[in-house]
Amino acid sequence: MLAALVSALAGCPRFLLWPARPVPIWFLEAAVFICGITLWSFVLAWHAPYTGRPVLFVKWDGKSFLAATVGGIILALACRQWLDPALRQQLPEDYPADLIHWLATVPFVLGFGQLFLTFAPFDWLMRLCRSQWVSVCLTALFGVGVTAMKLHPQAGTIPPMVFAGLLAARFVGGVLAVVFYLRGGLALAWWWALIFESRLLPELI
Repeated sequence: MLAALVSALAGCPRFLLWPARPVPIWFLEAAVFICGITLWSFVLAWHAPYTGRPVLFVKWDGKSFLAATVGGIILALACRQWLDPALRQQLPEDYPADLIHWLATVPFVLGFGQLFLTFAPFDWLMRLCRSQWVSVCLTALFGVGVTAMKLHPQAGTIPPMVFAGLLAARFVGGVLAVVFYLRGGLALAWWWALIFESRLLPELI
């Protein structure tokens, strides 16, 4: 429950800055908290037994840290070059308007976004199919599916190549997130995500 509470609190700044909230903030916080209880139970109950690795921390070696850093930078630069310019015009609400919004978004991405898209699905799939690479690929495909469903109403306004590139980047990012989760636990996966999210900072500082 403590982990779910932290995830809910991590989303609070973003919810406060959401101008078109369809429901009260207490409802959003309660929804994240209740979902977080279920999702964190998947992680805490199944990750260690089915992967043989601890959840919170695996001692990083230099290669893992370097791989996460370089992987995050490469994917971030690719998105900045080929995806973000077009998507910022088509989906401005998905991009932080200023540094305050970025600082409010990042804790939510780390505290709940990765839990929902990476950690919990992967550990649930590991328990279900007992195959690490099948679980990695299915987790990445889950992220692709969520992205496609989210963008379906705007799909006609996004250039097909940009839409395909976004889904491809979501798949690659999903695979990398799980790989770093396995190699360095939550901390290394969070570090990789922070590097990736930092691609938006140059326009905000």
